[in-house]
Amino acid sequence: MNQQISLDQLWNSVRSLDQTFQPSQIANLPATAKLYLEQAIAPNTPLASAVRLKMHGEIKLKKWYPFTAEQVIDRDRGMIWQATVKMNGIPIKGFDRLIDGKGEMQWKIFGLIPMITASGADITRSAIGRVQAESMWLPSVLCDRDVTWISNNSSHLQANFTSYNNPIEMTFGINQIGQLQSVKLQRWGSLDDGEFRNNDFGGIAEQVGTFGGYTIPTHLRVGWYYGSEKFESDGEFFRVTIDDAVFK
Repeated sequence: MNQQISLDQLWNSVRSLDQTFQPSQIANLPATAKLYLEQAIAPNTPLASAVRLKMHGEIKLKKWYPFTAEQVIDRDRGMIWQATVKMNGIPIKGFDRLIDGKGEMQWKIFGLIPMITASGADITRSAIGRVQAESMWLPSVLCDRDVTWISNNSSHLQANFTSYNNPIEMTFGINQIGQLQSVKLQRWGSLDDGEFRNNDFGGIAEQVGTFGGYTIPTHLRVGWYYGSEKFESDGEFFRVTIDDAVFK
């Protein structure tokens, strides 16, 4: 496992691309895809290889508990989400991550007493699904030529691509000016019966913000069973507000 690399080390290892976003690069895409990407990335913005996010929100662990976190998403190596969750005033510190093809999570009470440690093939596959969903926070990856876009109407579009050696189909919901309103995909996870399988996963973007030429969702509600009535009652487990985003 990749226990040695820290969030700062991952960020410092990012290899920046020497390219900028030009609307002419996406001229042949479906109109809905062009609308979304042109709204998400301003012309002449450097195409980022990574983003560093600061955030806060609530996470549901039977009950809702507040958290603060910092995250680096690297298009090449993966991501580290480093957080502190306050459970009845007690800080639970740890991380979820996917680095160089291996997923892992580790959480400790006061940052000292082990609480949750998990790794292996299922954790890795689930972490890949998470990073794929979070491409909405690094939309430069969606400008790649190997992303295939399908648009059936003016408010929904589908992106098909492969990342971290896993193919994915993601459905985006956008408004009339191209702002992202929802995202949905199949993500590997363990739900009611404890068995790992692909499940409906997604989120609702309730607000967007602009950082360094990128307009991304800044307030989201995320969870399992997305698209069904169970999302509200049983699936939603993550409510997040992005406080800052730096692209590299």
